[in-house]
Amino acid sequence: MKYQCRDCVYAYYPERGDPANGIPPKTKFEELPENWLCPVCGARKARFKII
Repeated sequence: MKYQCRDCVYAYYPERGDPANGIPPKTKFEELPENWLCPVCGARKARFKII
């Protein structure tokens, strides 16, 4: 599954992770720290939807 930010066009792909922010590949969205923010606009996890 992919997760897209509702505030911008960024999509989180678990197979890619977010290495620029210390999130390794294969990290499930549910396993992201609660303080993780969208790397594009700074939105919180709650602002993401499954796509």
